Amino acid sequence: MDRILFHLGPFTVYTLGASIAVGTLIAIGLADREAKRMGMDADQISTLSIILLVAGILGARLFFVMFYDPLYYWQHPLDIFKIYEGGLSIHGGILGAILAGRWYTRRTALSFWTVADLFAPAAVLAQGIARVGCDVYGKVMPAAWPWGVQVQGQLVHPVQIYETLLDLALFIFLWGKHERQRYSGQVFIYYLGGYALIRLVLEYFRTNPVLIGNLTPAHLTSILFIVAALGLDRWSSRHKVVRMEANNAPALWVSPGVWAAITALAASSVWIFYSINR
Repeated sequence: MDRILFHLGPFTVYTLGASIAVGTLIAIGLADREAKRMGMDADQISTLSIILLVAGILGARLFFVMFYDPLYYWQHPLDIFKIYEGGLSIHGGILGAILAGRWYTRRTALSFWTVADLFAPAAVLAQGIARVGCDVYGKVMPAAWPWGVQVQGQLVHPVQIYETLLDLALFIFLWGKHERQRYSGQVFIYYLGGYALIRLVLEYFRTNPVLIGNLTPAHLTSILFIVAALGLDRWSSRHKVVRMEANNAPALWVSPGVWAAITALAASSVWIFYSINR
């Protein structure tokens, strides 16, 4: 994959940056639509979207610098600012966005859990779209499987498209969960645990620096996320007021229109990924 998508006069448009931008715009539009449907303040949600984006990027970069290659960045501190060259950790991005969201909701008297439920499906949708333009590939395949991609003369796992498809599946689950919540915050907690599980599995197909034994920073952080999600779900199930009974939910998990849109998005993502990885 070429890191540079195209040049626009003096500006360089990077493949990863373009995919992140597309995912972000779709996610913000979805969150704004849901906020209006729920009767929430559109201006507050729009402001929060920008804050979460900035905090997510800063958190993703800081986490990567601290846990993936700290010695290099200690010796080359100015390279910390070269985000356009890659080097973002999704776990750090999630942590940064959570901290920023908590800060903003306390300042505006918004319910953190309600807002978190609002943004969770949009976040995983953005993550899935952004992965299409990622140039971090997986390990060498043990056999010549037809979906592999050639990188430097080797057939490797296309972990980017693996994650895209799994993220879209998680989006379907979270979107349907909105109508089946037992307590405020459940959609967000399931997002936290669900995405961590996805990344935990995919990490076995990737090559990253290890911290303990064969465990990478992403392994350890995913495990912590899963433990936190399980603990929060257990605590919330016991202490929060039940908000909706499951038998009041629609018969279909999500509407046919949502299924069609996500199926089309999945198909187009696969086509785009393999088109730019020929």
